[in-house]
Amino acid sequence: MIPTYHNVHNSFKLNGFHFNREHLLRVAYSFIKEGEDFEKPIGEFLLDWFDDKPYIDLQTSGTTGAPKTIRTSKQAMVESAIATGDFFGLRPGNKALQCLPVKYIAGKLMFVRAFIIGLDMDFVAPSANPLENKSDVKYDFIAMVPLQAKNSLKELNNVKKLIIGGSMISKALEKELSKLPTKVYETYGMTETITHIAAREIGEKVFTVLPDITISYDYRNCLVIHAPRISDDLIVTNDIVELTNEKQFKFIGRYDNIINSGGIKLIPEQIEEKLSGKIAARFFVTGKLDEKLGEKLVLVIEGDNQKIDEAVFDALDKYEKPKEVLFIPKFKQTENGKILRKETSESIA
Repeated sequence: MIPTYHNVHNSFKLNGFHFNREHLLRVAYSFIKEGEDFEKPIGEFLLDWFDDKPYIDLQTSGTTGAPKTIRTSKQAMVESAIATGDFFGLRPGNKALQCLPVKYIAGKLMFVRAFIIGLDMDFVAPSANPLENKSDVKYDFIAMVPLQAKNSLKELNNVKKLIIGGSMISKALEKELSKLPTKVYETYGMTETITHIAAREIGEKVFTVLPDITISYDYRNCLVIHAPRISDDLIVTNDIVELTNEKQFKFIGRYDNIINSGGIKLIPEQIEEKLSGKIAARFFVTGKLDEKLGEKLVLVIEGDNQKIDEAVFDALDKYEKPKEVLFIPKFKQTENGKILRKETSESIA
């Protein structure tokens, strides 16, 4: 029998204590009334999850456009949790850590996975180093954003499986993660897909989709997702991909990030991958209006002005070399640390 959103697995624990639905509702009221700032959204989510409505409203992070609210079936979220459990081999009683903001889908889904699979889950305030005070605890499963993983490298030896989402993993971070005994996966997904629908283990080039999901691409070579257990409709993305088969794909870049410079179409993510590890600060490439080219390629670096060694660009093709290098003190970003390219670029303009 497929679990429903009404159920809480009898193996579920929160911070070491067993809770059923009624207990969790009391916890929710307590969090809202007298909890810390990060606990209030947890309380609100618990009340929403266990009310009589079959749906829940989710907030997008605003990475690819203005933040918006999406109405999603609770049972679809349950199906997503089951698919994650099957893909990563999660079992009742596995020890997990929730360290993501519950305002967004990734944080909510950690709770849903715990309810449905029966995880023994600790939760802490979202921070840049969530394992700082948990270095002596062994975990079977944790979800983090890249910044958290980077700051937790010393403590990750005690983690069996780590999934990283929210933004792409840099080559430098991937190299550090590959040295760990931990099985580390980069995930692919969005609010519309109810968090991740695919993952790739560090060292692999392609993403593999979760159970009962198939993929194709449209005329733009953008990924199209068929996930009948979480959506009645095809999910058409703006992510340019290269398909290996109907279960695997390689991410190329965002269609809406493409720069048309003098008739040459440039994909920022491909250029950024070539520059990865060569520039110490955070950076991205974007297009800037140009009378001659229409758009010219610009490298934007976070921090104070500095001289850039031209050798940095040796790995780039002729048309991929930036026409200009700009510096900005601080990038605009989402709560999970993903750079907001458009907003940052507009602040430069």
